[in-house]
Amino acid sequence: MTVRRLLLTSTLACSLGSCGGDSEPAADSEPAADLGPQLLESARAGDATEVRALLGRGAEVESRDSTGATALVAATYGNYVDVARVLVGAGADVNAKDESEQSAYLIATSEVELMLANGAEVDAKDSYDGTGLIRAAERGHAAISGRLVETSIELDHVNRLGWTALLEAIILGEGGERHIEVVRRLVAAGADVDLVDGQGVTPLAHARRQGFSCDRADSRAGRSPRALVVPAPRAIPLRKSGSIVSE
Repeated sequence: MTVRRLLLTSTLACSLGSCGGDSEPAADSEPAADLGPQLLESARAGDATEVRALLGRGAEVESRDSTGATALVAATYGNYVDVARVLVGAGADVNAKDESEQSAYLIATSEVELMLANGAEVDAKDSYDGTGLIRAAERGHAAISGRLVETSIELDHVNRLGWTALLEAIILGEGGERHIEVVRRLVAAGADVDLVDGQGVTPLAHARRQGFSCDRADSRAGRSPRALVVPAPRAIPLRKSGSIVSE
């Protein structure tokens, strides 16, 4: 009876966690909720290795900071493509917006293909009611503009300023090579060269204000019906096909 009682006592003690020799009790793991700020900080710093580690420890991929930005938005602001890939792979929402109405898709530069492949809403709007195409045109991102016009995005959407992507490229580009290429791609895609802004000014008129010379050639003679010309060798054609008119 005494032996049985000792065995029962020993079994009860082990079940309560008192056996195991001199081993130390396991330290409590850090609550996943507390990892959110670290995830955002690492994403903002472009540290893909740490972001991956934090996600592995249970950090919430959609954690937000005081501005409403997710880790993906924070990474995209810094153009940290590797971090963005890690976060998207973990299920980050490419359409989640911060308080300024910016999503990873709308901010994206080199990551735009990643965003499109993971469900980006191509017609999403920012706080100016501008599309991703308008933002790309404003910044002179020709490759992104060219990619976006291949989607279902609204080519001639007008933002709160009364400007289309074409108007933004002309007005804000000031004749720079990057913006000239954006204009080429927009026109080739069918952008409306006669769509006026909020003050009734056409893209052609804005071009003149930027110091470009303009030619209205006769399309029946096989020439461009309308072209915006800058000193050779640069030219911004405001037409869909045909030769570039130069002076």
